[in-house]
Amino acid sequence: MEMEGEDYEEHPPAPLLDSLELKLWSFYRAVIAEFVATLLFLYITMTTVVENKQSKGTCGGVGLLGEAWAFGGMIFVLVYCISGISGGHVNPAVTFALFLARKVSLPRAVLYVVAQCLGAVCGTALVKGIQGSFYASNGGGSNSVSPGYSKGSALLAEIIGTFVLVYTVFSATDPKRKARDSHVPVLAPLPIGFAVFLVYLATNSITGTGINPARSFGPAVIYGHKKSRDDLWIFWIGPLIGAAVATAYHRYLLRAGAFGSKNLGSLRSHPASAI
Repeated sequence: MEMEGEDYEEHPPAPLLDSLELKLWSFYRAVIAEFVATLLFLYITMTTVVENKQSKGTCGGVGLLGEAWAFGGMIFVLVYCISGISGGHVNPAVTFALFLARKVSLPRAVLYVVAQCLGAVCGTALVKGIQGSFYASNGGGSNSVSPGYSKGSALLAEIIGTFVLVYTVFSATDPKRKARDSHVPVLAPLPIGFAVFLVYLATNSITGTGINPARSFGPAVIYGHKKSRDDLWIFWIGPLIGAAVATAYHRYLLRAGAFGSKNLGSLRSHPASAI
């Protein structure tokens, strides 16, 4: 049963163009935080993927579960660390969803995506520099459509996987839910990281799990394999579609009742996060 007279704060929607924030150090600090976080995310996860492939056939590999924990666990750590600075997006699809929900302005969204992509390239370059010949011989952690699957199947897997992630982000950071379920002490980054973990297990055999355009972009640039570049559009279009659908589902269906005159900007909540 829904509580009446909710005790929670609603924020107005972010302006489309906010020239004032471009003059604030906090804005650029947030962009830097997104760059560094995505760099660290790619470094840890791609190192884990490359080393696991190198160790196959021995007892030293972490296996699929280990890779999934690296992705989900790193998102949990990074979102926890920078959510109060940048919102902890670490994913262009999440930034796109939050822009559609009017939680961030267009300049912030654009600079976040640029920072995330640059961070992904730099993080992957570090992996290549440290791993040396092992990096190229083990696929460079790149995403591509796996043999036996069509591009349509891979695109759908990316759409659904990103939907799960973005839906979790909105649910975990919803101020109305936080007020209603304040007796349940759940740390927002935890379900977000766990969502990444579960999606990785479900889609790894199909696409290697993208659900984050920056994660796919970095290895495609550094590894430079033709197939990973040819398939890269799937790992941009799929996550962006999934993010848009999840935004519409949460904003206009699940939270439709909150969009009266008082609650028009209900989705501009506390920092939202993801992969």
